[in-house]
Amino acid sequence: MEVEIKVPDLGEGASEATFTAWLKNIGDTVQAGEGIAEIMTEKVNLEVESPVSGVLHWQMVQPDEMVVSGAVLGIVRAE
Repeated sequence: MEVEIKVPDLGEGASEATFTAWLKNIGDTVQAGEGIAEIMTEKVNLEVESPVSGVLHWQMVQPDEMVVSGAVLGIVRAE
């Protein structure tokens, strides 16, 4: 099953963020709750966690791209 990695709620007043880095590469095994990517708002840097355990299958954004709450960053194939 493929599960989307989404930008979490950025909080009050923040409507967009900058995608800064992937912490895992395509094909890497990830655990549920493990940091998989980083985003940055004007106020804070956030680590985006994998929603499930599995393998990182797809990366849909690259560093320096702007993203909004709920945007899909990538796909994890669940175990």
